[in-house]
Amino acid sequence: MQMKKLIINADDFGYSKDNNTAIEKGHNSGIISSASLITNMEGFDDAINNIIPNCPNLDIGFHFNIMEGQSLTYPKLLCNKEGLFNKNYLYLIANATNTNLLAQIEKEFRAQIEKALTHCKITHIDSHVHTHAIPPIFKLTTKLAKEYHIDYVRTQKELPYIVLNKSINQKFPINIIKNILLSSYTKINKTNEFKTNDYFIGILYTSMMDENTIIKGLKKIKKENSITEVIFHPTLDKNKENNYKEFEITQNPKFKEELQTLGFELTNYRI
Repeated sequence: MQMKKLIINADDFGYSKDNNTAIEKGHNSGIISSASLITNMEGFDDAINNIIPNCPNLDIGFHFNIMEGQSLTYPKLLCNKEGLFNKNYLYLIANATNTNLLAQIEKEFRAQIEKALTHCKITHIDSHVHTHAIPPIFKLTTKLAKEYHIDYVRTQKELPYIVLNKSINQKFPINIIKNILLSSYTKINKTNEFKTNDYFIGILYTSMMDENTIIKGLKKIKKENSITEVIFHPTLDKNKENNYKEFEITQNPKFKEELQTLGFELTNYRI
């Protein structure tokens, strides 16, 4: 019988040293198999110089970021006068067909991905706050993935499920809307022209993730030989309580056993 494949990917690799060290520890524990490198934040040099050399089996993706931090190309339609990104998701949706904006996004995308490729091999592409899911930006993403010979691009098909003690949280209705939006984008974006994950976990319970929540989401997935990606945003910064909890999940050996009991094979995008 073919097993279901599971990739636990840490987003925001390179965001800060606290994020980087949490990812390293999560990888060493055997939970995090993959991490998406963000190139324009303060932890980038630490990720390249101190973490990647010590984690040769850690799969590295590219985490495109036009939501925060310092731009590399100073795109006027996305930044303030200091070159800091200052636009939100709704702005990107409303202006996604603007050819001038798309040209500036492509220029920034190329600068960021080429910076990453200078230091390591990239196997997959995703983005900060899922901006690459917006269809015109997704079309650009797949075009560049082919050009730079990157095999996988993330999509966001999260099957609906309920965790009772989390569904009464005020964040949950917003997450439902996000999931509907991103799932609809996945239907638009998904073609046979590129490789991607089949399922995704991490939107419905954003900022509420724990072992039980992830297990309940995985139990919804029945398709054999499918690829499911679960995203973590781990950090050692205890002031970021939700992200620190995600780090703690990576240090729980029983969690790994539960994943395997459900019939999932832990892997990465080198498959």
